[in-house]
Amino acid sequence: MKFHQAPQSLLFMLLCFLGTASRARASSLGPPAITAASFLEDLMHHYGEADTLTLQQLKALLNRLDVGVGRDNITQPELEQRNLSRCFSSADLFAAHNFSDQSRIGRSEFQEFCPTILQQLDSRACTLENQENEEDEQTEEGKPSAVEVWGYGLLCVTVISLCSLVGASVVPFMKKTFYKRLLLYFIALAIGTLYSNALFQLIPEAFGFNPLEDYYVSKSAVVFGGFYLFFFTEKILKMLLKQKDEHHHGHSHYVSETLPSKKDQEEGVTEKLQNGDLDHMIPQHLNRDLEGKAPGMDEKVIVGSLSVQDLQASQSACYWIKGVHYSDIGTLAWMITLSDGLHNFIDGLAIGASFTVSVFQGISTSVAILCEEFPHELGDFVILLNAGMSIQQALFFNFLSACCCYLGLAFGILAGSHFSANWIFALAGGMFLYIALADMFPEMNEVCREDERSGSILIPFVIQNLGLLTGFTIMLVLTMYSGQIQIG
Repeated sequence: MKFHQAPQSLLFMLLCFLGTASRARASSLGPPAITAASFLEDLMHHYGEADTLTLQQLKALLNRLDVGVGRDNITQPELEQRNLSRCFSSADLFAAHNFSDQSRIGRSEFQEFCPTILQQLDSRACTLENQENEEDEQTEEGKPSAVEVWGYGLLCVTVISLCSLVGASVVPFMKKTFYKRLLLYFIALAIGTLYSNALFQLIPEAFGFNPLEDYYVSKSAVVFGGFYLFFFTEKILKMLLKQKDEHHHGHSHYVSETLPSKKDQEEGVTEKLQNGDLDHMIPQHLNRDLEGKAPGMDEKVIVGSLSVQDLQASQSACYWIKGVHYSDIGTLAWMITLSDGLHNFIDGLAIGASFTVSVFQGISTSVAILCEEFPHELGDFVILLNAGMSIQQALFFNFLSACCCYLGLAFGILAGSHFSANWIFALAGGMFLYIALADMFPEMNEVCREDERSGSILIPFVIQNLGLLTGFTIMLVLTMYSGQIQIG
């Protein structure tokens, strides 16, 4: 009996030893190996319920993978429909697998659907589509409301239009030295803001660039740097050559007679008009010719840039108070009024289109136009007075042309809301470049030369640089921090 029990005890001990060894080996190998079904179980557990998926749950998985974001209900040619490289919508993918709204996707159906997901991920067709959708959503969220567009637009245009009334307040100071230097600064400021606004905002906006994503600001700054470098070098060379020329001719024994410039003659005419002294402005033979002229003749004798008709219209002692007959006003005044009205209309067009994109863009464009309009309106006011208008008439027509900006604002808002505003930005960018470089830059040089003849050469040079760099800095800061500046 004991002999038979011994082998059983040995067998039990052997089994215990083998069990202990197998457990030790299992513990040394770690947790059990992951099977292929484990991944499917994890997805079904995370997105589904009871080992099945609804279409909404499957669509949530597709959205997380950025798959199935193509546009629905797009009529395309048959060849395009067979193209697997395009981004399909989730409805197209479900229809390809005969899934309906009431379908419950089990393990086998989900395994058949997985190659579709893998193919769309591999083609990367939905990557660009998803970026465009996000940009469209951000654009729609960032666009101002109609109330903000019209409210801010009308406010900015009103402030700009009021600049046309500033001209009358500076008439008493026109002969002062500080007036010319202040005007020089504002002209340089206008050049800097207009040129920089075109480089940093209008032209890039016309091409669809985003300053926060396309990183074009530094390159635009280099463009301005090239312009400023040549401007600075040219001014320095002219200053050095002028000093050398003055030193070389300083010991000359002959006195050179310099004829007054056309602008000096016109300023003399203006001064005579303001003082009411016109007797010495028209030669005696011209007076005799005018007195003996037939009433039907409409010929005009020109003195400088003003006609005798314009000069006679100002002979009244109450020239500055009473109105002048419209027939006595020179043609130059009407040309200035019409061209200024067209100019203001395009300004309003740019402002309106800018506000449809964002409030910040609209205010940036308005700042550039405001800096340009201030010295521009001062010059227009003086021209209208010299052309024979009274102060009241000059103010009225200057303000009337400024009000054309309201009409341009309305057209710009309507066009920017229903069509692409990029074309308007392209037009405004070209206009800003022309006004800054072809219109206001020669005007700045002319004012600078007048100041140099009456005083120091260095002061006008410093004022020019301050104005240009101030305008550049304003637009650079507004562009760089456009994402942090929230208005409205």
